[in-house]
Amino acid sequence: MPPMLVRYRAKPDGIEENVRLIGAVFRELHAKAPPDVRYLVLRLSDRTFCHLVEDESKTIPSLDAFAAFRHGGEERRMDEPQQLEATVVGNYRMLAES
Repeated sequence: MPPMLVRYRAKPDGIEENVRLIGAVFRELHAKAPPDVRYLVLRLSDRTFCHLVEDESKTIPSLDAFAAFRHGGEERRMDEPQQLEATVVGNYRMLAES
């Protein structure tokens, strides 16, 4: 399964809550250390969040912190998340090698 890119724009008053909830997802991932999950989140200057996900085992949706992140997401976002398959075209030391 190729990586998935999920992007959306946050409302100005939802940015900090979004960042806090994403941080909790990463803390739970670090604690559980699932070997087959790769996850990166970028926050862009225009309030766009980009989540790059490789999760063959569907671990992320089963996390308590991810459930908390999803809860109320529609109030924090300006638009619906777009899910796009992503292909890495070039990578120099930014992402771990497969």
